[in-house]
Amino acid sequence: MSQIDRGGARLANAVRGAYAQGQDDYHLEPMVLTRDGRGAGTIQDGDAVVFCCRRGEREVELTELFTQPDFDPVPRHKLHDLYFSILTLYHDKFKNLPVAFAPAHVVMPLAQVLSQAGKTQFHCAESEKFAHVTFFFNGGENAPFPGEDDVCIPSPKGIDFDQQPELSLPQVADTVIDALGKYDFVVTNFANGDVIGHTQNTAAKIAACGHVSRALERVVTDALAKGYVVAVTADHGNIEQLYTAAGKPHGAHTANLVPFVLMDPANPDRLTLRDGSLGDVAPTVLQVMGIPQPEEMSGASLVQDHDFGQGRKMLLIICDGWGLGSGDEGDAIHLANTPYWDGLLSKEAWCCLHASGSHVGLGEGKAGNSEAGHSNLGAGRTVLQDDVRLDTAVKDGSFQQNPVLLGAIRHALDHGTALHLLTLLTHKSSHGSMDYAVSVCRMAHAAGLDRVLIHVIFDGRSTDPGSAPALLGELDETLEEAGAGYIVDGVGRGVALDRDKNYDKVKRAYDAMVDGVGTQYT
Repeated sequence: MSQIDRGGARLANAVRGAYAQGQDDYHLEPMVLTRDGRGAGTIQDGDAVVFCCRRGEREVELTELFTQPDFDPVPRHKLHDLYFSILTLYHDKFKNLPVAFAPAHVVMPLAQVLSQAGKTQFHCAESEKFAHVTFFFNGGENAPFPGEDDVCIPSPKGIDFDQQPELSLPQVADTVIDALGKYDFVVTNFANGDVIGHTQNTAAKIAACGHVSRALERVVTDALAKGYVVAVTADHGNIEQLYTAAGKPHGAHTANLVPFVLMDPANPDRLTLRDGSLGDVAPTVLQVMGIPQPEEMSGASLVQDHDFGQGRKMLLIICDGWGLGSGDEGDAIHLANTPYWDGLLSKEAWCCLHASGSHVGLGEGKAGNSEAGHSNLGAGRTVLQDDVRLDTAVKDGSFQQNPVLLGAIRHALDHGTALHLLTLLTHKSSHGSMDYAVSVCRMAHAAGLDRVLIHVIFDGRSTDPGSAPALLGELDETLEEAGAGYIVDGVGRGVALDRDKNYDKVKRAYDAMVDGVGTQYT
């Protein structure tokens, strides 16, 4: 045992035992520190909690279990007098919770501009990406705008996604085809490139690319026949890169450029496009549809010198996690059987878009993600992302003065209870960073609060496979330097941060944190 004892080394031993049983970081089942056979750091009535994650669609369900008084999808041990605070407002159902960093509102996103112009629109995706074509694409609005219909197709349940690389794409394609001709604007997300790209299964990734190409052929062909101008693009890269520099399976987002293909069935000649960024897509849609661009949109159309005429309809297909890769044996899209996609790049007009880093409001050089991608696509401008806002606050000291975070510490001091921090075990996920929890620990120590308990959520996406023990050792050291914080349990992100209403999974994480249920270690 290390001389530093902040709980990380103890949990790391439990993680190694789970590895030996075939578990990986993303799917790690709950592991709970126990004392005398009971959870040593469970969340109890009167405690304070800070959920140190940001973004949202994966954080909603666990937040519901802790905070919704009328919650009933699964039974739970309901807590009382709990100060539960969140870093960012990732759903308006939580607007009455203490929110440390209120959202930066997107004024006049594309969906609102279309609505105000009297246009009808249809937004469709499977449930793994439904929030992206609604909440994020619409500038943080959960409710559809007037004239907008949203349809969610359930993603597969009860299996690992790499066992069904087509996901629910056939049903999404059918639904979109049925909507074409009935709406002025249609936007859809093909989830496979990101969802399957995050797995370690090379064969499934190659198969997924083939499914995307075939779905594109069906949907685009139908849309062009119905007179729609069609754009095919992506929100960020992922599936195109099969291997890391060390030759291991690559399962994270990339900073690669993404394609933007544009087709006008009324114009037999190829259009002329310029390179740009995701924030230029919404202005392009408005140009196609003949709608004035609002002054709030700072992007510019990607089309050069073309008159689309009056009353045009448009289809926007967002291939999630579909970047421009190396074009060799390390590129899943290149290796896959994708004749229709290959034909689009050889026959149609296309350009390259920046989808990462400062181009989409992220930190310089940081890989893109679905939330940043869709918010920029829908906003028509660069939207500053929460990671930049929070990281800036940590650096300039305003994080340590945040009244909501100080309120959580004060609640625990006034009630003589504990402060609990739920944190991802990573430095660079778009969902959060353990640096936030460490910063709160420093604040608690300065305020004289010693009972600060850390509930770890293993990432397995932005982290290398098998890296959890080393990261726990690093967290041990930083907590020791901070002067407060003890790690009391851990669970994989694939269990705790669901976004498809698999509440039975999320309940396992909740039960570990609240009732100490899980694999015990001492």
